[in-house]
Order: sequence, then C-alpha cells, then structure tokens
Amino acid sequence: MAAISAALVKELRERTGLGMMECKKALQATNGDIDAAIEEMRKNSGLKAAKKAGRTAAEGVVVIKAAADNASAILVEVNSETDFAAKNDGFLAFANSIADVAFEAKSTEVAGLLDAEREALVQKIGENISPRRAEILEGELVAGYVHSNNRIAALVALKGGNAELAKDIAMHVTAVNPRVLQPSDMPESELEKEKDIIKAQPDMEGKPAEIVEKMMGGRIQKFLKENSLVEQPFVKNPEITIAKLAKEAGAEIVGFVRYEVGDGIEVEETDFAAEVAAQLKG
Repeated sequence: MAAISAALVKELRERTGLGMMECKKALQATNGDIDAAIEEMRKNSGLKAAKKAGRTAAEGVVVIKAAADNASAILVEVNSETDFAAKNDGFLAFANSIADVAFEAKSTEVAGLLDAEREALVQKIGENISPRRAEILEGELVAGYVHSNNRIAALVALKGGNAELAKDIAMHVTAVNPRVLQPSDMPESELEKEKDIIKAQPDMEGKPAEIVEKMMGGRIQKFLKENSLVEQPFVKNPEITIAKLAKEAGAEIVGFVRYEVGDGIEVEETDFAAEVAAQLKG
C-alpha cells in the first residue's frame, strides 16, 4: 500500500470539501491515486448522504421569502448538525433555494425538496442537512423579521396598517415568543396543564377549595395576558400593548408564526473527545 502523505490528504480535502479521515481512507483504498479517490467518492455520494441522515440536525437557519405584493410570505427552517455548517455559504444558498421552490409551489412540504442537491451538500460539508418545516402566511399585508443570527424569525399578517408596523410586531414576536394571538386562542390542554402547575405551588397547600379557585383564576388571567400577543407590552415601548399599537395605526393582527431553530428537537448528548478518539482509532 502506498504511503499517504499529509499533502495528498490536504489536496483531496481542498478538492472535495470532505473530512480528513474520509479523504485518507479514500486515498488508502486507491493506493494514493487522487483522481480515482474522487471518482469513488462520487460513486458513494448517495451512500454517504444516507449514513449522515441518521445524525441529529438541530442547528441551522430560518429563511423568509415574501411575495412582491406583500400579500403572502413563507417561513422555512433548514437544519444542520453544527452552527459552523449553518454559516457555510453553500448551506445558506441551499436553504434559500428550498424557500424559493416551496414558495413558488405554495407548498409547506419541504422534507423531500431538492434531494439531489441536499445529498451533494451532505457529502461536501460532512453533516446531515435536513429541510425541516415551513409555513405560509397570507393576508392584506404580510411582513417578517429575521433575527441577526438567522436562528429566530417571525411573520405577521395584518388587516390595514403598513409594512413597518408589521415588521415591528414581527420583531416583537421573535423577542417575546407569544404562544397565541388572543387569550381565547389558548388550547384547553395548555390551560389545564397550567392549572395543575398552579395547584401544586406551595402557597396553595391547605387552603379552602374556594380560595384556591379564586387565586387560580387570577393567575390564569396573568398567564393568558403574558402569553397572548395582543395583550403583551410592546417590546420597543412597554407603555402600550400590541393591541393598542395596532389599533392606533388602524390595523388588526390576523395571524402570526414564529420559528426558532431546533425548537422541539431532542439532541442526544455525546462525548465529543471520545467520538474523535474512536474515529482516529478506526
């Protein structure tokens, strides 16, 4: 078997964008023939992408695409395994392409979009890439806001008002994270869960049932006010609520959506040092 120099591994990495260990193994399998190694990597690209697909992708970006008439927009989340990969130009271009294609088709089914491009990107970056979810919002006026790190974004639909107002409310949504638009929108299951939490608090112990109910009523109202968009103090001016902000501008909020990268994804804790050691040993 031909000796594999560090310079040869470096050249293959630069030409393919793949990891050091993968390049070294490919060169060993082809006795140091770099062109043959590249050919084998190309043949195995689908297999490599499939192997990566089992790894948790909980980092990534959120992307917004809006219609020219501001009557609709799409919010898309595309995941990677690490924050480092999420900053890769190729990954960002892929995420924007997913949003473009989904919005053009008016579809929120993004899981299988541009799969050939995804597999090529998986091989190049060396991480699992996963278009996760999308939502389209429509209305008289729809505008969005993406936080500077591309990890949190929101869309807001208004009846009346203007784009600046919609963007301000979307910014508020990214910062404060309301659960619902109106207090009446809160699911009954969430209310029951909150009531159970309140009943279990130490200051409820030993109190008569009627007192517990009265105290719980006040705390549920507080919970609804804190978690309903229209009842929240505007983040840029806490002296007014979002409802008042919209009303003064002659607008009504008809809907919103907020995405935060990785929200709801369970990430398995791993020993990074042990993982690296195992790869080097292999």
